[in-house]
Formats: sequence, C-alpha cells, structure tokens
Amino acid sequence: MFQPSAALTINNAKPALEAGLQAIQSGQAEFDLALLTTVDSAAVATLITWRRAAMQRGLVLRFVNVPPSLRNLADLYGVAELLHH
Repeated sequence: MFQPSAALTINNAKPALEAGLQAIQSGQAEFDLALLTTVDSAAVATLITWRRAAMQRGLVLRFVNVPPSLRNLADLYGVAELLHH
C-alpha cells in the first residue's frame, strides 16, 4: 500500500506525484493518506492525476484514511467523489 509523506503541497507535489504513479505502475490500488497533515490545492490535483493514471491501467484506486483537511478541499473544489470508492 502506497503512503505519501506528511505534506502534499505545491512544494513537494511533483516528487509525490511521481512516487504515486510508480506505485500505480507496480499495481498498487490502495493509497493510505493517514500521514498527511499538510495539504493544499496541489494535493487535490495530485489525487485526480493518480486516479486517472489508475483508470488508464484498469485499476480502481482507493484512498483510505483521508484527513479532514483534504476532504474539505475536495468538497470546496467539487470533487469529493474522488475520495470515495
């Protein structure tokens, strides 16, 4: 199970994105977000990109332990369904 680090912001979105894409390429379909304590809009964009990459590989990506701050951002941007599966 892939688990991003404590922050997923504009400052580290690119390496986090690449690590998640590598996890998807290796067949991982569950991402544990429990360690995320700091997020911004880049986190939402990263999750959308991961979801699309998984779909292209025929995987259903599941996010578990989504922190409230990330849920709030997803609600704000109208993509809350992204976090459910």
